[in-house]
Amino acid sequence: MHKIVPCLWFDNQAEEAAQYYVSIFAARGRKAKMGRIARYGKAGFEIHGRPEGSVMIAEFEIEGQSYTALNGGPYFKFNEAISFQVMCDTQEDVNYFWEKLTAGGDPKAQQCGWLKDKFGLSWQIVPTAITELLSDHRSEASQRAMNAVLNMKKPDIAAVKKAYDKK
Repeated sequence: MHKIVPCLWFDNQAEEAAQYYVSIFAARGRKAKMGRIARYGKAGFEIHGRPEGSVMIAEFEIEGQSYTALNGGPYFKFNEAISFQVMCDTQEDVNYFWEKLTAGGDPKAQQCGWLKDKFGLSWQIVPTAITELLSDHRSEASQRAMNAVLNMKKPDIAAVKKAYDKK
């Protein structure tokens, strides 16, 4: 068991979200699986207000990282202060994760590889090739690459490389 496990607070979509995330990553050949589902009992109803037998937490794992999805009610919402980075080696991976995670999400919350999914959770689709091109903040090539990234929604590896290589 991990010593630190991110807990994602949902109103009542914890199991749906966990299954959604697992299905996206598993379909692309990444290690992903559902874990235990715990349900609310009679105890504490006066505090949590959840019907007996409804999902309290759904545990899941992606690429060896454990997560807990909690049905805690409508009190807290996700914001951009926390996001998950999906490291991608190819444009095909970028395209796949972008398409899957933007489906039903907020199209206004897409910039520089950042997106919000249909549950309001923020993700960053990060091409590993682009991180290399941006690594030297003093080089003109790196600055051209950064300007290209800043003008994109979905990352385009070829376009950033072209900006980097432009003389």
